[in-house]
Amino acid sequence: MNWEDTPEEAAFREEVRAFVAEHFPASYRPDPAAEHSLEPEDVWGYNWPADRHAEDPARREGARQWAAALAERGWIVPHWPYEYGGAGLSALQEFILQEEMMRAQVPTVNGIGAFLLGPTLLEYGTDAQKAEHLPPIARGERTWAQGFSEPGSGSDLASLRTRAVRDGDDYVVDGQKVWTSLGQHADWLFVLVRTDPAAPKHKGITFLLVDTKTPGVTVRPIVDIRGDAPFAEIFFEDARVPVANRVGEENRGWYVAMTALSFERAGIGGTVKFEQALSTLVSYVQEGGELLRPDRSRLRHEIARRYAEVRVLYNLARYTVSKQVSGEVPGYEASVNQLFGAELAGRLARTGAEAFGAHAELWGRAGAPLGAAFTHLRLDAVAATFLGGTTEIQRNVIATRGLGLPKS
Repeated sequence: MNWEDTPEEAAFREEVRAFVAEHFPASYRPDPAAEHSLEPEDVWGYNWPADRHAEDPARREGARQWAAALAERGWIVPHWPYEYGGAGLSALQEFILQEEMMRAQVPTVNGIGAFLLGPTLLEYGTDAQKAEHLPPIARGERTWAQGFSEPGSGSDLASLRTRAVRDGDDYVVDGQKVWTSLGQHADWLFVLVRTDPAAPKHKGITFLLVDTKTPGVTVRPIVDIRGDAPFAEIFFEDARVPVANRVGEENRGWYVAMTALSFERAGIGGTVKFEQALSTLVSYVQEGGELLRPDRSRLRHEIARRYAEVRVLYNLARYTVSKQVSGEVPGYEASVNQLFGAELAGRLARTGAEAFGAHAELWGRAGAPLGAAFTHLRLDAVAATFLGGTTEIQRNVIATRGLGLPKS
């Protein structure tokens, strides 16, 4: 397929570049400690949900100014209707906007609320829910986290055990969520709970919106193998959530959640990160970097393979967007994208190890090749195979929904 920009698309791309150059705050600079993270919101050392509450007043003000500039154009939620603070952009324009922001190495704002919850509420939410929650997301005033996974329910998400019992106008929620990305920075959560224990596991689940300040809700950050805390565990103890905060029908929340996950798997971010990481490696090799391993006989072929795979990933992302342009919700195509990108992260990390040999074990930025970027990528790549759904789950989706194979 021909992915070349039309004249209109090329003009919009230039508009985005000019906007970023003019409006991104000069004082808002990356956090060096997060420089190599691949978390969805942790882009090139920025973590906007954390930055908006940072102790450093310059980072805090920079995060506020950037959100305000994007919100004025409707570009925090570019694909949303104008009435909720969006810009009414097409799926392809949104893709170009996100691609150019990634290439400029500036952070998105409110990504989980904007790109996961927002589209889900637009499809399943009541008028009251849309009016209450969508405008604050569009203004960068309310952040969200996704409360799906549990200690015993990761790959088999439908086996979740967090309970919600109806009591008048409330649900009383008890249970635990884990691996909640950016949960410690969230104002609200969208949570899957079991409301009918006797029903088949996919049919007894309900989708709730939960204020993190609700009595009985406790959020605890989790430190990962890199020493960062990109996610949290969340405990619910007799937490009362209004029935009005239910999205969709009771016991039909699984189907609402699958819509949210489809939007999660359709992004462009990883493609640009991999492309820029590979370009940096190529430049280092071409310049004869002193920390390269002496034997580089296979390196040229490995880099060539990674280059071809990055281009494949880009085309998969464009194909996923083409489905949205035609009015479809991304299905198995998004799972193909997610699976290929997750496994490419590991292969790209191994290529860095191939290039640097023993120096690829150096963790600290000082004295390490390329600031230890590929060392950090090796650990990030471990999580890539289960963020947004494990590779096994993605293969199942592709097999059953894409290829029409029977379930075992």
